[in-house]
Amino acid sequence: MSSDTTHHVLPETPEEAAHDGSEVHEVSDRQYIYIALFLAVLTAMEVAVTEIAGMPEALLIPSLLIMMAIKFFVVVSYFMHLKFDSRLFSVMFYLGLIGAVVLYSVMLTTFHFFTN
Repeated sequence: MSSDTTHHVLPETPEEAAHDGSEVHEVSDRQYIYIALFLAVLTAMEVAVTEIAGMPEALLIPSLLIMMAIKFFVVVSYFMHLKFDSRLFSVMFYLGLIGAVVLYSVMLTTFHFFTN
């Protein structure tokens, strides 16, 4: 008597059927080094922007926010492997970033930061 160990599972969704797990997305060590160097340069630019004498704060905050957003996209795309995950996860992360920037901008406006 042989025992059948096959289990019946619910039918796959089209996304599950298309992704059988055989596709491997890897970033090489060299690419990680380039990404880390890019992030280091961008961080140095952020520090440099804050040290520029006489830079209006109305330009300082938006430039820092733009550089922060670029770093956010790079980190979540490569180090958190979001680039290779479901599009739903990407949308959730990007909506969170947009929501945070909008909330921060509203708070700065509420406290008259841009008009001082």
